[in-house]
Amino acid sequence: MYDQPRANPPVTAMTFDQMLERVRNEGAYPTRERAAEAVRTVLAALGRQVTGDERVDLAQRLPVEAALTLTAQIPDTEQLTGWGFIKDMASRTGATPATARWDTGAVLAVATRLAGPDLLARILHQLPDGYVLLFGQAELRQPQPAT
Repeated sequence: MYDQPRANPPVTAMTFDQMLERVRNEGAYPTRERAAEAVRTVLAALGRQVTGDERVDLAQRLPVEAALTLTAQIPDTEQLTGWGFIKDMASRTGATPATARWDTGAVLAVATRLAGPDLLARILHQLPDGYVLLFGQAELRQPQPAT
């Protein structure tokens, strides 16, 4: 699969330093180093889940350093649910699931703003259940007919 060149690719709305500062504030981290660790961990995990044009488009909207972390990962052959994503991240880092969930929320809140609503909708459409809440969105479901 070849990535098609995109006319007028989106310009990144913030620098990596600005992204780290926003993540630090969002996650109430005591240092920029802790925020940078969260960014690397979460974007690496996300890079193993997001594929195709959505991956390319998200990378274009992230600061270069963050985009490199995302795209350096080889996508997994099996997609994880949102809870599986958190458990996998916790096991890879030695963190608790609660800490992994906290880091995910802080980083994806900033990534959501950079992605914008259209790209976010495409990313969420591609991923299995459970990611909507990780991206800080309301998960609305259609009522199931009574059987």
